Amino acid sequence: MGTCPIRRQSNRTILENHPEPVSQSLQDSMIVSLCDYPSFERSELTMCIGERLTIISDDGDFMMVRSTTTDQESYIPASYTAKVAHRWLFTGISRYKAVELLMQPNNQSGAFLIRESETNRDCYSLSVLRRANASYLDCVKHYRISKLQNGWFYISPGVTFPSLHHLVEHYSESADGLCSRLTGPCFIQGYDNAREARPVPTAIRRPTINWKDISSSMIFKRKRTESDQSLVSEGLREAITSYLQMTEGNDHSWDT
Repeated sequence: MGTCPIRRQSNRTILENHPEPVSQSLQDSMIVSLCDYPSFERSELTMCIGERLTIISDDGDFMMVRSTTTDQESYIPASYTAKVAHRWLFTGISRYKAVELLMQPNNQSGAFLIRESETNRDCYSLSVLRRANASYLDCVKHYRISKLQNGWFYISPGVTFPSLHHLVEHYSESADGLCSRLTGPCFIQGYDNAREARPVPTAIRRPTINWKDISSSMIFKRKRTESDQSLVSEGLREAITSYLQMTEGNDHSWDT
């Protein structure tokens, strides 16, 4: 009899064999280009490798797509594209194309994707980029993801997961035998850069008030001149005045 793999004990809650429902946002999929098109020299590109495409029409073997990079439309074979779900699960992609996508300059060490295995039915492959200081040492490692009869997945028989999502979460926290911890999905042009382009709110830090330098004249001065650079705003003056009036602060003995 064979040895049944068991899941390594951790501080996570042990789940049943039925994986938890996936949210709608994770179920959404996209189409990604697998090559530059056209590939002829001295031709203006209408589609770049690794970019998100908008499908205009789909005839099965061919589809009309619009590039999110050039905004041009192209009628291309469906084999020039891959379907991506959950942001990292690629359908219709070879090992060679996985390497080509991950080696794009926008990807950092630990970038990854999961694809259907070319050699083992019902299995997947995890492809992980490992960047080194010298570019010629960069490489992509591939790990087979096997599936148990109960539907759980594993790379190492000692650690099993109820879903691919749990597998990704685990190896995003720790390399645990992989060449690198998973740092993020393979970069997709027109998707990731759109999120990066969103303006980040800037926090404005006000100067710190040294209350020892504030006298009653600064607090109760009724009008401010253009040359008045006081750190005490009108609103703060009014608040302090109201507070002192309610607490019998009419003596105004704040002078230092």
